[in-house]
Amino acid sequence: MENMQKKRALGRGLGALISDIPSPEILAQATRVSISKIRPNRFQPRKRFAPEELDSLTDSIRRDGVLSPILLRPSEDGFELIAGERRWRASQAAGLTDIPAVVREVDDLQALELAIVENEQRDNLTAIESARAYQQMVAEFGCTQQQVAERIGRSRTQVTNLLRLLQLPEKVQKMIDNRELDMGHARPLIGLSEHVAGQLAEQCVAHGWSARQMEAQAKKAQASAPERKPAGQVMDADVAALQDELTRRLGLSVEIVCKKNGGGELKIRYTRAAELDGVLSRLRA
Repeated sequence: MENMQKKRALGRGLGALISDIPSPEILAQATRVSISKIRPNRFQPRKRFAPEELDSLTDSIRRDGVLSPILLRPSEDGFELIAGERRWRASQAAGLTDIPAVVREVDDLQALELAIVENEQRDNLTAIESARAYQQMVAEFGCTQQQVAERIGRSRTQVTNLLRLLQLPEKVQKMIDNRELDMGHARPLIGLSEHVAGQLAEQCVAHGWSARQMEAQAKKAQASAPERKPAGQVMDADVAALQDELTRRLGLSVEIVCKKNGGGELKIRYTRAAELDGVLSRLRA
């Protein structure tokens, strides 16, 4: 059902291009393209390609060829991959010189959108990879979280929960990326200190805690944590709500630091220059 929602979100034309079983119409549109003229998708959200998966696909392609065409868009020096990077990589490993492909004119946002949906419908993305891709749609392309949800075919709540994972310490994010920790176990760690969150994540993996056990441990750690701010500097509910709202709207981690004199600091964390450009574009508008 969820995969059907994702395809509907793309529209009938684009959704058909990344289907697991291409229609006769799509196959008829495919043409052979030289592998040397294709470069990877710069918006590819998937950062890891398991060697064993590629080896298996390479063997299949050597035996049966590429059964489903990849999706490309024209570029200055040839073509850019939109969907089908595993097939492209495995075809190179199999020694092929060309590959069946469908070429479409799509913009950058559609290129990112298609890459996300193709990977998610095959369960190839970690929660952090999905979150970073959604953040890119918000920060670089000006999408709201509701627009991300509609374009990707997820609920607004799912998008918000995934984006909140980017507030976790880098160590915990890496554990999610390595599939040592899943989203359900990681969510209770949001808001804990880097040290405590990292410790609990390691203990969860070592002892095989359930998501409910992790939640209980996180609540216990939060309740026993020493107060680090003077009473006058405790964040009130309104400031906390504003911090969450800015985080949702910008798709970036936002921290508001209040000071005794009534002043304070607004901290926006970004990982790429393009994310900062997206914030600046919104402010200038």
